[in-house]
Amino acid sequence: MKAIGYSKSLPIETPEALLDIELPQPIATGRDLLVKIDAIAVNPVDYKIRQNMAPSDGAWRVLGWDAVGKVVATGEAVTTFKPGDKVFYAGDLNRQGSNAEYQLVDERLVGHKPKSLTDEEAAALPLTAVTAWELLFEHLAITQVSPEAKEKSDEVILVVGAAGGVGSILLQLASTITGATTIATASRERSQAWVKQLGANHVIDHSKPLQPQIEALGIGQVTHIASLNSTVDYFEAYTELLAPFGKIAMIDDPESLDVMKLKPKSQSLHIEFMFARSMFNAADMQAQSDLLNQVADLIDQGYIRTTVGKKLGVINADNLKQAHQQLESGRSIGKIVLQGF
Repeated sequence: MKAIGYSKSLPIETPEALLDIELPQPIATGRDLLVKIDAIAVNPVDYKIRQNMAPSDGAWRVLGWDAVGKVVATGEAVTTFKPGDKVFYAGDLNRQGSNAEYQLVDERLVGHKPKSLTDEEAAALPLTAVTAWELLFEHLAITQVSPEAKEKSDEVILVVGAAGGVGSILLQLASTITGATTIATASRERSQAWVKQLGANHVIDHSKPLQPQIEALGIGQVTHIASLNSTVDYFEAYTELLAPFGKIAMIDDPESLDVMKLKPKSQSLHIEFMFARSMFNAADMQAQSDLLNQVADLIDQGYIRTTVGKKLGVINADNLKQAHQQLESGRSIGKIVLQGF
C-alpha cells in the first residue's frame, strides 16, 4: 500500500524528512478495524513526533492522527462496526498513523462519520474534538447542558490560543452544550473574526496584558482557563486573574511551571492528553468512541461546523511537507486537510 513515512528525524526542508513509500497492507484481528483512508488532517503532534522520535533500526514511521475512511475488514472481536461503515477517529500514538492507504485502529476509538460533512470536513475534527471534549468536561468539569436549553451559568472560560484546531472546536462545544461565557484570545484581525464566527462571546488580544482587557469586559472573574499554547508565558497571569478554586487545563508542553503559585487561591492545574486512553489501554477507552458519536450528532443537527482552515490536495509527501511547514510556523488557522491518494 502507499504510505508517507520517515526513518530519520530531519528538518522539514530536508528532502528525506517525509517520503512516499510502499508498505504491506495490515490485517485486522481482535478489536481492530482495517480502514481504507479517504481523508486526513495534520496536527502539531505530527511534526513534534517527526522532530523528536526517530524510528529504530531504519524502520519507517507513519504519522497521522486524524482520519476519515471506510471499514473494509474487522477483527474477530469487533462488535460495533462492519465493513462498509464510514468512520472518523484520531487513533493511537503507539501505532502506525493515517498517512497511508490503510490503517488499523481499535473500534473503541472510532466514531461514525457525520453524515452531513464531506470526508475532508470530517477529517478536521476527531483529534481536536476528543481533546476539547476531555478538556472541557473531564478536566475543567464544565457543566454540560442540552443544546436546546441555552441555560446560562456563572462559568467564565478564558480560551488562550483559540484560533487553532482545538480552540476552534472547543469554542463551538462551549457555546452549544454549556452555559458558560467564553473569552477567546486572538491577536490578528483574521483570527479574531474566525473565533467570533465559532461562538466566542468576547475576544481579547493575547499580545497585550490579559487582566485589564478582561476587567474591561465587566463580566466578573474567570473561573476556568483552557490554555492551548504558550502556557509558560501566561501562567503567572493566569494565577492572578483566575478566581479562587478556579481550574486551568493545558495541552502544550512547558518545560517547567511554578505550581505553588496556585496555592494561595487553591487553584488547580490539569493536563489534557487525548492519547492517554489508547496508549495505556485504559478501562474506559470506549469513552472516545462515545464522544465522537455525540459530536457527530451535534454536527448533523447543525450545531457544530467543520474547522477546516486549508485544503492542500492529495495525500503525498510533498503536500504533507507543506502542512508541517505551515503548522511549524505557528500561524495556521483552523485545520489543514488532505484527501485521497
